[in-house]
Amino acid sequence: MPGPSVLPRVGRPPTLDDLDLDDLESVRLLLRGDSVVDWHHLAFHDEAAVDRFLRLCELDPGSDAEMHRLEAVRADAVDYLTRVYHLPLPDEVAEDVAARDLFLMASRSGPHQRAACVVLKVMHIIYHLAGRQALLRLSVSDDAIFREIELKVVRVVEDLRASGCAVAEFEWSRKPRDSQITKLLAKVSTLAANIYDKLRFRLIVPTYDDLIPTLATLTRQLIPFNYVVPGESVNQLIDLETELARRPRLAGLADPLQADEHAGARSLNEFSGPEYRIINFVADLPLRLERLVPNHSFGPDDSHVVFVLTEFQIADKATAVSNESGAQSHEAYKARQHERVRARLLREPEPGE
Repeated sequence: MPGPSVLPRVGRPPTLDDLDLDDLESVRLLLRGDSVVDWHHLAFHDEAAVDRFLRLCELDPGSDAEMHRLEAVRADAVDYLTRVYHLPLPDEVAEDVAARDLFLMASRSGPHQRAACVVLKVMHIIYHLAGRQALLRLSVSDDAIFREIELKVVRVVEDLRASGCAVAEFEWSRKPRDSQITKLLAKVSTLAANIYDKLRFRLIVPTYDDLIPTLATLTRQLIPFNYVVPGESVNQLIDLETELARRPRLAGLADPLQADEHAGARSLNEFSGPEYRIINFVADLPLRLERLVPNHSFGPDDSHVVFVLTEFQIADKATAVSNESGAQSHEAYKARQHERVRARLLREPEPGE
């Protein structure tokens, strides 16, 4: 049987008044398409918040073996920083405190806050790289991998629904092979690795006011904020700064919000209609390897997770209805895309030229 996930237990969804700095940082990163490598501090407020995040990354804080794996990742990061950059690191950061304590150290003002952030950034890359390499070594079909990600996401969304999260519609799809071919023919880049939406989840909430709490809920219960793919976010619905300014408590929390001034959000798909509005982002979701290979035996340095690129689309109900009318409809989108492909293949002028 597939191994269990260690995702945090789903509780009551947060309201806007429940959000903390950690939530706001995560939502802003998701909306803007930033990278955590450009951050200069974290916002974990206690050990429970750290453990919840570790579980999102499919690391079980209660497992000695998996915490040993986290220590090995920290040692690898320290070795890289001292060997390649000759960076002096304080002993507390390099080895004295437990690796999971670095998250709190990086969240609090102090002499080692910066060094803790630097080590965690490299740990993030090493953990991700190991999971990506593990996926390449697997002799498992895309169908099996996608099925396990679908089960993971559906379970979380259904739990959220049961606990009161505002979900009007929820559906998922896999991009058919013909659609993948068409997309690559329409893109300037024809590398198959650049298709991020082979697996897509679409979540519609009842009202506009449900959008921010829903995004915060997803980053609490399903999506590790650090594995949102930089440069692949589209946000045409939420002006986060304006929304925070309308609420005194959140406005106070927002003062230390950080973001890369060269934020990587991408523009809307060129084939979408002129009035099409959506929140769209891509996350590399971690999946425990034993769900794919139940009897797999792990070596001490082996990754126990793989990462699967997954696209999410979020909108409120009124916007979703508008998006399916006239020039915004999916049929109109596909027609424009097919016109582009035909023009490129046959070297014909595109309509309007």
